[in-house]
Amino acid sequence: MKIPYKRFTFIMEAEEEINLPSYKGSTFRGAFGTQFKKVVCALKKEDCRDCLLKQRCVYAHVFESPSPDENNILGRVNSIPHPFVIEPPEVEKQRYHAGQTFSIGLILIGDAIQYLPYFIYTFDLLGQTGIGRGRGSCKLREVYAVSEQYNTKLIYSATTRKVESFGKECIDLSLSILAVMDGKVTNSVHNGHEEITLRFLTPTRLKYEGKLTIDLEFHIFIRQLLRRLFLLRYYYCKDLPADGGLPGDGYHRMLIERAHATGIKESYLQWCDWERYSRRQETRMKLGGLVGDIVYTGAISPFYPFIEAGKIFHVGKGTSFGLGKYTVVD
Repeated sequence: MKIPYKRFTFIMEAEEEINLPSYKGSTFRGAFGTQFKKVVCALKKEDCRDCLLKQRCVYAHVFESPSPDENNILGRVNSIPHPFVIEPPEVEKQRYHAGQTFSIGLILIGDAIQYLPYFIYTFDLLGQTGIGRGRGSCKLREVYAVSEQYNTKLIYSATTRKVESFGKECIDLSLSILAVMDGKVTNSVHNGHEEITLRFLTPTRLKYEGKLTIDLEFHIFIRQLLRRLFLLRYYYCKDLPADGGLPGDGYHRMLIERAHATGIKESYLQWCDWERYSRRQETRMKLGGLVGDIVYTGAISPFYPFIEAGKIFHVGKGTSFGLGKYTVVD
């Protein structure tokens, strides 16, 4: 199972005072969605579901996501993840004066990578329109492509206004899946480790049996992580050849069964409440989630490749806001 992706860093410069909330994901994602639709929507419809052009529309594909179907191995799903993740500035700084800069991370997944110019144009436009309380304006100065080794390449600047070429990255879980099905574990430096500490950096919303979970059992985390990875591959990587030789949903079941044997050693997770205003639904929405550290103990090795993939793609609901970001603590 291969999932192409590319990570980018957008450098923004304040042109006047900008006031942002402590968690900035909602601000940037909300402003981006509004401007993105203005940029690409041909018919200016409020509801994409009835639009004649939705099958070929960049906005509908990237922002509304395709309609769920029953053809995938997971059966009927209620919602499809977006093929992008906006990672807002992690600093708690809320006020930026004219001339100060801040960075925004963007991860594009699968066939959404080709739409980078739309994202660049939209971020430039939303900066001109203004963001945050008081609608302070800013300017998109530069965009960098970030490699797997976190090397960066300048691919756009406000001076040239041209997007340079860049290479894609790819997560390949094929061997890990085959190893699980064969009852083997891939050789890695993590073999033999019986303990792992996950640190959730942004509010993480994971549902189990229809309810948001507070006690994050390992099998719940793995279940939702596998689900997200599979859906991203299924809906946004259709231009790749089929995963020839890979099993169907057997590895899902086997990994989830194994995950039940891994327990919680210590948990320092806390519930972090925050809310956003949805212009489309005209209501305020509570989007709290878990943050902090949790230590799991058990047979961890088979899960490491999938956990590493989740560090890139995030996990849970609201990932396009930057929610569900975590790292592994050494």
